[in-house]
Amino acid sequence: MGGAASGTGSDSTYRERLWVPVRWWLLGLGFLFSIWVAIIVAAPGKLATIITAIAFLALAAAFLLYGGATIQVDAGSLRAGSATIPRRFLGTVTPLDRAQTRALLGVGADARAYLLTRPYLSRSVRIELHDPADPTPYWVLGTRRPQRLAAALESDSEVRRPG
Repeated sequence: MGGAASGTGSDSTYRERLWVPVRWWLLGLGFLFSIWVAIIVAAPGKLATIITAIAFLALAAAFLLYGGATIQVDAGSLRAGSATIPRRFLGTVTPLDRAQTRALLGVGADARAYLLTRPYLSRSVRIELHDPADPTPYWVLGTRRPQRLAAALESDSEVRRPG
């Protein structure tokens, strides 16, 4: 399931949902099938099917909740997951490739940074913050489209990208 990035109306200039990839669903279904096979050997078919259906519902709920995180940029704010910040506090925006993202999230990371990352998203955007009331130095947002997210954030004249 891919993330959707689009201008979804006059209020939003960018919106992306961080869905889990199809391969996770396929692996999950394979795991559920193996559970069903293990249970069918020792229990009646109906019980094995009920237990597997319950496991499927739990897996689907977990994937939908985990992949349901949203990044949204509108005229006044940036929302990433449960965090929101007014755009006036955003500083330099830097789209990062796979290697840069990995380096930024490694040993040199600042523990005060806000991270919205997923293991299946190898690229990200780093956004410096300039909020005197907030000790968070920057946000790192995992995304499938770092250039588009950076462009949406740059549409405000107060936000800058390193040149």
